[in-house]
Amino acid sequence: MSRYLDGMFSLTGKTALVTGGSSGIGYAIAEALGRAGARIIIVARRHPELATATAALHTHGVDATPISADLGDRDALTRLCEEAPTHYGDIDILVNDAANNIRRPMNDLTIHDYEQTIAVNLTAPYLLGQHFGPRMAQRGWGRIINIGSQQSISAFGDSGAYGIAKAALAGLTRSQAEAWSPHGVCANTLLPGFVLTPLTAAAQAVPGRTEQLAARSMTGRNALPADYAGAAVFLAGPASAYLTGQAICVDGGFSVH
Repeated sequence: MSRYLDGMFSLTGKTALVTGGSSGIGYAIAEALGRAGARIIIVARRHPELATATAALHTHGVDATPISADLGDRDALTRLCEEAPTHYGDIDILVNDAANNIRRPMNDLTIHDYEQTIAVNLTAPYLLGQHFGPRMAQRGWGRIINIGSQQSISAFGDSGAYGIAKAALAGLTRSQAEAWSPHGVCANTLLPGFVLTPLTAAAQAVPGRTEQLAARSMTGRNALPADYAGAAVFLAGPASAYLTGQAICVDGGFSVH
């Protein structure tokens, strides 16, 4: 049984780059991929959080290295693309999780809000994909996992520029799949429900908001980062070889209410 499951889910010998990997969903995915055998590069802006996350990964026996980079900065993206392969070799699995979440009423959005939202949530995944996707295709194997949102498929809670970016991210996934899946690279989007992470702290602070969102879920609770570990291992490994271009809701039934 173990050999059979290893054949479907083991990531031994693979290298994963996880943006936003110092906390929340990103960290949970980094830990899951690492414990499945992958070598992990986690990317985030803040050094202390990166150091803490890397140390936590090491306690699980994960071979992990941090890179500090602001994904809203084009020069930082260029540096990341150059530096990442110097640690463990070519990137086999790209997880685009890093995000900002500027949620104001549409009329109140500034051009800076829009540009910053698009830069981090859409342009960075696009540019990282443009760099690593063709290299995966040349080697005949790769996985791209883009982390979307309920805003990828619906609008609520002042979706604004965030909703624009997350909807476009699902479209980016389809374009990546069209381009590179004939060469062994599968690209998919994970669509979380409402997840209790630092990114959603503002929404959690609104009285009654978390309870309202939990009630909308068929499971009766909001998501935790660990809820995305299994789906990520599946999408990153051999078992998902015929799954590409899809937007997969891991949301406790939130999206079908």
